[in-house]
Amino acid sequence: MTDQTISAPAAARGTPVNSPARVLLASLIGTTIEFFDFYVYATAAVLVFPTLFFPASDATTALLASFATFSIAFFARPFGAIVFGHFGDRIGRKATLVAALLTMGISTVIIGLLPTYAQIGVAAPALLALCRFGQGFGLGGEWGGAVLLATENAPEGKRSWYGMFPQLGAPVGLFLSSGFFWVLLHFMSQDDLLAWGWRLPFLASIILIVLGLWVRLSITETPEFAEAVKHDQRVSVPVVELFRNHKRSLFLGTFVALVTFVLFYICSAWLLSYNVKVRQVAFMDALLMQIYGSVIFGIAIPFAGKIADATGRRPFLVVVTIMIGIFSFFLAPLMGAGEGSLYLFVTIGMFLMGLTYGVIGAALAAPFPTRVRYTGSSITFNFAGIFGASLAPYAATWLQQSYGLAHVGYYMLAASVITLACILASGRDEV
Repeated sequence: MTDQTISAPAAARGTPVNSPARVLLASLIGTTIEFFDFYVYATAAVLVFPTLFFPASDATTALLASFATFSIAFFARPFGAIVFGHFGDRIGRKATLVAALLTMGISTVIIGLLPTYAQIGVAAPALLALCRFGQGFGLGGEWGGAVLLATENAPEGKRSWYGMFPQLGAPVGLFLSSGFFWVLLHFMSQDDLLAWGWRLPFLASIILIVLGLWVRLSITETPEFAEAVKHDQRVSVPVVELFRNHKRSLFLGTFVALVTFVLFYICSAWLLSYNVKVRQVAFMDALLMQIYGSVIFGIAIPFAGKIADATGRRPFLVVVTIMIGIFSFFLAPLMGAGEGSLYLFVTIGMFLMGLTYGVIGAALAAPFPTRVRYTGSSITFNFAGIFGASLAPYAATWLQQSYGLAHVGYYMLAASVITLACILASGRDEV
């Protein structure tokens, strides 16, 4: 039986189907928890970690060191993609997603319990880096499985729509993490935040983990994977087949998603640090702007799912990528002006982010057959994270300080050109 047959609507095969509401909730709740954990770290990397874990440095060096630990997770994610992808393609999506959720969640909770530099010296940033690696390792296995949970249960013609639900976890997680820190700052002083308040968002992950496990354990295996098991189409080592037979899809997929990551981390982590460290915007006001951006981000994602199903993902991504390239020329004028221009920058940037991110999950899963799809989609997404996101806050900070804001825009432009070239090089069935 071909993979095209396996991709047919589940109802036509007579395979037990999870209810749409349960599938979409399970895919959304998991990525929300994972991204909440991830963005809590990103926010703390700007607001508290430079002071608590890198106090021996000057302010700029401490921030860059904090961003360096932030980047560790992106280099850990491909390893998570390979390990969890292997088991996801061998034993199933459901069990693997539960393991990924626990890995990410436990790493996050431990961060909330870590002693600081003042308490144990250089061991503190070392332990922070180790936990950050655990976060990245878990997220490397989470994202691909959540997308497959949605798309492999999707009716014919609705893959982009179903595939956008796990993508909604990113703006929801950003909203919750930024909102949590905003509430903390609203009710406590900055000194209290640095003394103990910063730990609360990390420890609160325990509640989210329990909720996520309850939802994830209530679903059955995806119909497409069940069909692959039935017809004995699994492979012994998915990553070996992937690099042997699907190198083109891995390469193109990695850079198709490049500008998605660059745009997001410029409009979130770097923007937050720029507002606080360069423009001297109050913490609460900077977080409020990030909360606003997460709402715009979330609003755009459903539009992307609907439009991409109607027009096709490939032409949709071409148009959006060109729009991001045009937007890059406006970065410096908008970022260098008043508060109103900053909000305009966030509005345009995060709306474009929602459009590209909303369909990137379905696009990266599309070229891979069921037997290696978990591994393939996870690796491409996380390789893109290395090239597009891991160094984006660091690179943007360095470019802004060394050459000015215009060069941060050129950085975004270069990413959009590379992404556009890879989309155009991809065939209709490869995106």
